[in-house]
Amino acid sequence: MEMHKADGEVYAHDSEAYSQKPEKRTREESEYGKQARRYAQYYVFLNRGYDTVNPKWKNPVHLQAVRSAIDSMDLEEFEDHFSDLYQQLKSHHDDDTERVLHPPADSQDEDYHLYRKHVYLGLDPLDTDLADDARELAAEFGLDLDEQSPNETPLAGLTDDGLEAWSGFSTELFDRSDEDELAELAEGFYVDTTSELHMAYLDHDGIEQVTTAVEPDREPDARFEEPPVDPGTLEQFRHGLSFDLACQIRDCFVRMGVKPPEEYQILGLGHIAAALAYEEVDFYPDYHAPDEDGAYLSDLDSKYFGDNSLLGNVKSLLN
Repeated sequence: MEMHKADGEVYAHDSEAYSQKPEKRTREESEYGKQARRYAQYYVFLNRGYDTVNPKWKNPVHLQAVRSAIDSMDLEEFEDHFSDLYQQLKSHHDDDTERVLHPPADSQDEDYHLYRKHVYLGLDPLDTDLADDARELAAEFGLDLDEQSPNETPLAGLTDDGLEAWSGFSTELFDRSDEDELAELAEGFYVDTTSELHMAYLDHDGIEQVTTAVEPDREPDARFEEPPVDPGTLEQFRHGLSFDLACQIRDCFVRMGVKPPEEYQILGLGHIAAALAYEEVDFYPDYHAPDEDGAYLSDLDSKYFGDNSLLGNVKSLLN
């Protein structure tokens, strides 16, 4: 590998194991390289604090924060944020439920629709043991947390100056926190806002199209991308979205070439792109398929990740 000393740009590399030209590599060879890049990005994020995992909704830390925020919601708050997605999925299985989104004129088949919704987190440090320190720091940015509670100040509705103040405060709070304090801050995350419901679909030529949606001008912390399966009751749907995030976290680790923590050693559909990779790459087992009860209602504790299992022996550059 050769790189410029001034900026670290890699301008040439060679390996006897696979071609230097991407178009000449096999699907498996390409996946090995992607595993190494994903792991390096996550390692730098975890150990150096740089925002190297892009987009955020492929970062297991952000996904777990969203999962915790959803798990802590009461059903009414959950409905406020996700009722449109729930209604849309239910409309495919209940003739009395009206569609939120109707099929575009060029849609090939509704069975191929994927309904998307982005989730954006907020942070309320007053819900943590760092409340006093947070108040003092906020004052330096002209903010009074007792009068402007973060969870009552949606970031999506702030002016540019207001957003700059809150963003500066949040960044500085993280920079000043050690590992134990960051664990305390994790308890203060909440769902600040969600995007409008939109969809990805295949047109009559088999080309993917994505409808537009109004959403904040920042990177989302999680993305839900749901096929038209039966969501069950609203409570079951909430459980389903939490399970979906757990599967997405599993996908993040597996596609970095490492075994997920035990909590995420589960079977179910997570990232759609990951599911496609598992279908196309020979060394990935097909553990993403939902059980016969459907993806949302599954609580299957898969043993695919045991030391002697298929996933326990996944080939990887990191082995």
